[in-house]
Amino acid sequence: MIYDLELIDVGKVYDNGTTAVSAFSLAVNKGEFIAFLGPSGCGKTTTLRMIAGFESISSGDMMIKGVRMNDVPPEKRPTATIFQNYALFPHMTVRRNVAYGLEVKGMAKAERDRKVDRIIATLGLEDIAERKPEKLSGGQRQRVALARGLVIEPDILLLDEPLGALDANLRKAIQNELKILQRTLGVTFIFVTHAQSEALALSDRVVVMNQGRVEQVSPPHQLYTRPDTPFVAQFIGRNAIFKGQARADGAGAWRVETPAGLLSGAANGAVADGEAVSIVVPAEAMALHASVGRGREEVAAANGGNAVDARILRADVVGHVSHISAQLADGRSLSLEAHVEKYRPDDFPVGSEVFLSWKPSDATVIPAH
Repeated sequence: MIYDLELIDVGKVYDNGTTAVSAFSLAVNKGEFIAFLGPSGCGKTTTLRMIAGFESISSGDMMIKGVRMNDVPPEKRPTATIFQNYALFPHMTVRRNVAYGLEVKGMAKAERDRKVDRIIATLGLEDIAERKPEKLSGGQRQRVALARGLVIEPDILLLDEPLGALDANLRKAIQNELKILQRTLGVTFIFVTHAQSEALALSDRVVVMNQGRVEQVSPPHQLYTRPDTPFVAQFIGRNAIFKGQARADGAGAWRVETPAGLLSGAANGAVADGEAVSIVVPAEAMALHASVGRGREEVAAANGGNAVDARILRADVVGHVSHISAQLADGRSLSLEAHVEKYRPDDFPVGSEVFLSWKPSDATVIPAH
């Protein structure tokens, strides 16, 4: 099968011996929106720059539509890159900025004008087409950068944290526009971000990186609910993680012997009886129970054996949402959110003892290492 983009054991080692990326493999279908997500220094931007041709590839192969691109210079690759600072030419109008790539390609003026007019209309830039970048807002500059990248009709658009310079409200608005635009045009997007919410909201699949290696490649919901590794469990979302030893229960589920008790969840991949594991529970999957009038065993029996002790640290209401912070027996804290009708602060006063429970199917058992 021929993919829009295929990375085959791609690696990057700098001259001083530092490994930036190790054995990165990924196959991207036409029209996919892929996000590279991870902490600073994890290798996500280096990988993007290797795809663009701005960094050399030390090992492995990089293919675009079945053609090996390792030694092809950036200007000859069917890609376009949008950077966080947008890199607009300050002395050029919006129209000239958008047309620049087509001018470099030597496209005839009539065809060039037609393409520029079309992309300017698509992105709603007609009213500012004769302005220079200094007269534009952050959102307008971002749209101009997108137009300049898309007008050359690349097979793959590479975006290096393009929303990082925007304020929170504008960033959310541009996220929505970006997703609609990508779906409309059908262009493959490779998007680098350090913002989890951005990656989970925009992408078809998320590549989580850590120390130059790929930890997991999954659709957003699967990544959030079924982490493969301890790093992903800690990095994505708000999870409670209980370490212990796996015990098969004979019914397709697993129990884990932990300091908090015998807990159960679904195994994500191969787990061996007696193996050191972690059981990962998303905060959204947890239910909160007041301890008054009931015992831990009663709550556990109604939730597949899953109930742990906790104490309320904070309970606030913002609008219609209750925000509750609970401290586990080992000192760790966990934040819970729900509609105020479900968790009334008066029912969970600060300092009160409570139980946290979850369904076994909502928790994930993963190897500890």
